[in-house]
Order: sequence, then C-alpha cells, then structure tokens
Amino acid sequence: MSNTALLLDSVFERHDPGPGHPESVARYKAISKVLKEGDYPQKCKTVKLRKATDSEILGCHTAKYLDTVRSDISEGKDELSTGDTSLCKESLEVASLATGSILESIDLVFKGHSKNAFCAVRPPGHHASADRGMGFCIFNHIAVAARYAQSKFGVDRVAIIDWDVHHGNGTQDIFYKDQSVFFFSTHQSPWYPGTGAINERGDGKGEGMTMNRPLPSGSGFKEIGPCFREEFTETMKKFKPDLILVSAGFDSRVGDPLGHFTLTDAQFIELTKILLDIAHEHCEGRLISMLEGGYNVDGLASAVKGHLAQLIKA
Repeated sequence: MSNTALLLDSVFERHDPGPGHPESVARYKAISKVLKEGDYPQKCKTVKLRKATDSEILGCHTAKYLDTVRSDISEGKDELSTGDTSLCKESLEVASLATGSILESIDLVFKGHSKNAFCAVRPPGHHASADRGMGFCIFNHIAVAARYAQSKFGVDRVAIIDWDVHHGNGTQDIFYKDQSVFFFSTHQSPWYPGTGAINERGDGKGEGMTMNRPLPSGSGFKEIGPCFREEFTETMKKFKPDLILVSAGFDSRVGDPLGHFTLTDAQFIELTKILLDIAHEHCEGRLISMLEGGYNVDGLASAVKGHLAQLIKA
C-alpha cells in the first residue's frame, strides 16, 4: 500500500479563464513542475481520472443549477451567469473530472489502497453552493466528496477543514443544517465573500456543527495555529470523525496577491501534521485534501510540495 494517493494530470490545465485571470493555468503548471522534479508521482499511488455522474453532482447541487452550467457553456458564455466564475468550452468537462477523480481518491482510501490523498484539481470548489457557482468555482468538490463517502461507504461523520484565506461559503451553506458534517474554517475577515462570522454556527440539527474563526489581515501561525491545535483538536474528540477532508487553499500563504495572511511553507506543514494527528486518532489516518486557492504561482507550488511531502510521511 502506498501511503498517499496523488491526483495530478494536465487535463486540469484545459480550464482556461483567460489572460490575466488569477486562477490561471500557470498555477497548475507550476505545481506539476515542482512535484515531477521531486519524483512525487512515483512516490504516490496514481488517482485515475473519471467524470462525476449527474447523480453524484446532484447530491449537493440542484438540477436547475447543473442545467445552468450546461447551458452557459453550450451558449459560449465566458462567465457563469450565477457569479464571478470564468468559463471556456471545456470548463464543464474539467470541473466534472475534478469532482469525479476526487471521488476516485475516496475509493482508494476506503478500500485500503492508500492512507491519505492529495488531489491537485482546478477549478476550485469551496465557493459553489447548491444553486450557485461563484468565486472561480463551478462544482463544490469537497461537498460532493463528503456525500459520496457517506452514501457509498456508510460514513457517519465527516469533518471538513478549510484553511483557504477566503471563507468556504458554499461548503458551509450546503451543510449548515446537517449534523453529520462538521465544517471548520479559518479565513481573513473582512474579506471576500463576506461570510464566515464567528456566530455562524449551523442551524436546526446542524447547530454547533459549523466553527468559523475569522481573523484580521496580517494574521499568521500565531493566530491560526491555536485554532487548529487547541480548539479544533478538542472539538474533534467529541465529534469523532470517520473521515477528514481538507479544502487546501494556499492563498493564506505569505505574499499571495489575493489575501493578507502570513503562513509559511513550514507552517502549512505544521497544520498538516495537526490534521494528520487527528485523522490517526479518530479515523485510521483517512484524510483527503484538495486544492482550492493560491495565486502566487511559485509560492503555491512550494507550499503544495511541503504539504504532500508530509502526507507521504504520515
């Protein structure tokens, strides 16, 4: 068994938002270059590509929204009609491959072929809600992954961690009334998309299943570390997750053009260690992380390399 499964494929370079867009193809090329230079694909089990089925996508998104995505792309629109997400003719196929291949990584982990996984995908997903894409996102990969694990493998409790500098509003919305999914986010505030206040804690049966830690511009590991090491770790002792999913947005790294946090590569490794410790304590090491933001191209690639290296060591 290889410790870590890796999803890395040039197909994710085919979603092209256009010149000058921060969620650029260059992001993926930089990640691929650094990981291949370090022989990381050889150190990991390969996650096979597959498209998500309509029924899998509809586990978290409405049929009307899926139809909107299809019609927008077939009509040649260069932006999703629900929000600030650029499109090209291949965006639907690439987004579907991103979601579906992440589900393939869940299969590998639950069937015992790997302990954990990192999925380098684009476009990102955590801003997409049930009926709306926005913030560069089309489908909410991590939400679909949680539902898939529950339906296929009988998982009772999923913990989703989002360390992107932007709040994962779509993920929060989808699970806001759900007692089986715990959503934890550290993010810059005030900042896009304007959600994620500390008093947003869930609703109905899901009350208490959302934990937001909004932090001011300039925050770094001094502020973020205790949220993970103390608050979240203690909370997970009560929740006892069967699976940990990570929205790994590296725009919380120092020097990112779309955020003002100051995390370093070494500190992302520390956060990864904390989450791996939780995974080992509660769910036999089952942790799957997936790429979200990160727009300083070289910094993104460097942070991803450190994160993946730590997963392999687990």
